[in-house]
Amino acid sequence: MNKYIAEFIGTFFLVLTIGCTGIGAGAGVIAPLAIGAALMVMVFAGGHISGAHYNPAVTVGVLIRGKVNAGDVAPYMVAQLAGAAIAAIVVTKFLRAGVAVPPITPHVGPALLAEYLFTFALVYVVLNAATAEGTSGNSFYGLAIGMTVMTGAFAVGDISGGAFNPAVALGICILGISSWGKIWIYLLANFAAAVFAAVIFQLINPPMQTTPIATDEPPYETPRV
Repeated sequence: MNKYIAEFIGTFFLVLTIGCTGIGAGAGVIAPLAIGAALMVMVFAGGHISGAHYNPAVTVGVLIRGKVNAGDVAPYMVAQLAGAAIAAIVVTKFLRAGVAVPPITPHVGPALLAEYLFTFALVYVVLNAATAEGTSGNSFYGLAIGMTVMTGAFAVGDISGGAFNPAVALGICILGISSWGKIWIYLLANFAAAVFAAVIFQLINPPMQTTPIATDEPPYETPRV
């Protein structure tokens, strides 16, 4: 249960930060800095407990990589989606209640491509920074992951909204930043990119270079209970 609580908390604060920085005065054009920082600190906080996925697409990638139990996948996703939904409700009903929401209107083709490319980048970084032997025991994986999201948000946030995460997609739909009719763009692009990133990781990392990180509880190897 501790793993699922950690996933809930991390995803909650990620989406809470997105909502608070993206609605109203917020952080304006530098919002991606706050979002990337929030993800970074939550990864460092929860990595030793749950692996700190905070993203159903990352969970799929880590599953293909063989670093999460199949039985944990559904509970992880439920915790992530619940955290995102509750965070979005807290923002809309309390922290930013009554504040006008600037909606995005993504065009299908560019939005699909943007979400696919940067979700691929995110999952690729997660797997290489947190599970490859060459980076075992490192202390930078949270920074690498947070900066990947920050980079993607700066690069294509105006094209797709910069979700790179089905839980975030749920959150921004509840927030009113994106429409429910567009959520399929995120789901399709995010999950497809996660699968491809995991396959590419396996192809370019020989088995001898993909052993678990040499710590008691590796950042992205789900602890067995």
